Amino acid sequence: MEIFTLIILFALCAILLAIELFVFPGISIAGIAAACCLVGANYVAFSWFGLTTGLWACAASIVACGLLGYWLMHSKTLEKYSLHKSIDSTAASVEQLSVRPGDEGVAITRLALIGNADIGGRTVEVKSADGFLDEGTPVVVVRVEDAQITVKKK
Repeated sequence: MEIFTLIILFALCAILLAIELFVFPGISIAGIAAACCLVGANYVAFSWFGLTTGLWACAASIVACGLLGYWLMHSKTLEKYSLHKSIDSTAASVEQLSVRPGDEGVAITRLALIGNADIGGRTVEVKSADGFLDEGTPVVVVRVEDAQITVKKK
C-alpha cells in the first residue's frame, strides 16, 4: 500500500506539472500543487521506507526534474504554445500621424515633459525637449517617431 501511495504522488506531480505547463500556464496553482506532491512523495519515501530508499527517491526526483527541464528547453514542444506574432501597430491618432518636423504650434497645457499642444489646428500629445514649458508657449516640432512628437520652445 505504501509503494502505491508513493507512485500515486509522483504520478499526480507529473500530471499537475503538465496541467501547469499546457492548460493553465502562469496561474501557478497546479505548479504549487505539483511541488507539494513532489515534496510529499519524498517525505513518504523517507518516513515509510527509511533513509536509503528516501535518498534514492530524492535522487530520482532531482534527476527526473533535471531531465524534464532539459527536454523542455531543447525540444520544440513549447514552441507550439508560445506567441510568435509581434505587435507592429501603434495607438497613434490620425492627427498625430499627420504632424511633421518643423510644424509650429502652441502648448495648450503645461508641458511637464508631456502634455498637449495645438499644432496646425490639431490637438496632439507632445513631449518637450526643453524641459517644462508653460501653457501658451509657442513650440516647434523637432522630431516625430511613431506616435511620439517631440517639441521645443520656439
